[in-house]
Amino acid sequence: MGRDFFPPVPPAGKARPTPAGAVVAVVAVTLDVLAYLVPGPEGPGARITAPGILLVCLALPPLLFRRRHPLAVLGAVLVVQLAVNLGLAVDPGTPMSNSYGGAVAVALYTVARYCDRRAVALGAVATAPVQIARYLHNDVPFLGMGITDVLVTPCLIAAVGLAVRQWKSQLDINRKLLADRAVTEERRRIARELHDIVAHHITTMYLMSGGARSTMDRDPDTAREALVTLEDSGRTALHEMRQLLGVLRSAEGPEETPSEPQPGVDGIERLVADSTAAGLPAELHVTGRPRPLPMTIGLTLYRIVQEALTNARKHAGPAHATVRLAYLPDRVSVEVTDDGVGDGKTPGGSGGGGGIHAAGGGYGLLGMRERIALHDGSLHVGSRAEGGFAVTASVPLPVGTYEADTSEADTFETDTSETDRTAR
Repeated sequence: MGRDFFPPVPPAGKARPTPAGAVVAVVAVTLDVLAYLVPGPEGPGARITAPGILLVCLALPPLLFRRRHPLAVLGAVLVVQLAVNLGLAVDPGTPMSNSYGGAVAVALYTVARYCDRRAVALGAVATAPVQIARYLHNDVPFLGMGITDVLVTPCLIAAVGLAVRQWKSQLDINRKLLADRAVTEERRRIARELHDIVAHHITTMYLMSGGARSTMDRDPDTAREALVTLEDSGRTALHEMRQLLGVLRSAEGPEETPSEPQPGVDGIERLVADSTAAGLPAELHVTGRPRPLPMTIGLTLYRIVQEALTNARKHAGPAHATVRLAYLPDRVSVEVTDDGVGDGKTPGGSGGGGGIHAAGGGYGLLGMRERIALHDGSLHVGSRAEGGFAVTASVPLPVGTYEADTSEADTFETDTSETDRTAR
């Protein structure tokens, strides 16, 4: 079966009369009254009387319910229009109207907007005899204006109604697609945040608890330090989870919006320290002139470092990790490398390579790519020739990022070209 480009569209809700609908009905009937009162090119028409005006106004009540019963309203309006065209209320046989009929046009348009194709065709055909009746008792030739009233005008009105219906239908489809896309993007964002928070802190807690258990008897002090780190990691995980839930619930009321900022590049040093405490020695090197970054970019870099260190702790084995954060004129980049037991040949090799690449089969690498794609950046993940694994991300900065604090730029004239902060 072919596609129905004009499917019937049921009126929204119970289709009760609306103020806008009432205004349209009043305007249409007013035009019909004026056509009865003002002589037109077809002649003066029937005498103007109160019953005649009342007859024309009888089309108003049905029009108020045109969206609820489109076809029935069109039938009622056509009966009134037929009586007007035949002059039944004044001089039978003398047309009372010099126009097509505003009420008929509105009713036919409503049928085209809400009914199926058969009803639209039936409505357009039903207007023909009503309009022909107007030309049976006057001197105006049917050819010309008569053909326009009987054939062209109903088709134009129906075509406009069908076109508006199709436009509204496409508009609703686009609106629904945009809403679905927004929901999908939000779900992905939440999934990325949950994965990064849970994977990092749970891994740290798992490794620290195992270390504390293995050293509890022979080195109680080391075990105690591991338990303290485990407690801190659990507390931080709980805090970040609550903060994320606060963001999700903030739509319920502006007063519930969390006031604490999301982590950024300033938190990378803490990630390095946590990694060292969890058993993966790591160090941080910062090059360039550190400057404030947009919150979203800072959070992206923080999460990438967090995910890379988490995977290295889980899969690199006995290794050492290095985090390099570089501030460049038009972008900021971060690189996380380890010297684990990767095969150094193909991405996703054993050890560190296999660990991080294996995460790419799940949500870790996917989350990195999605975060970088949001900023039109680049991400490179793979084994290193000298062994181990490397994760390199580069994010372009918005124009003017380094021009925001020109008054503070002078304080960096000493040009801290390279600052090493090492957590051991």
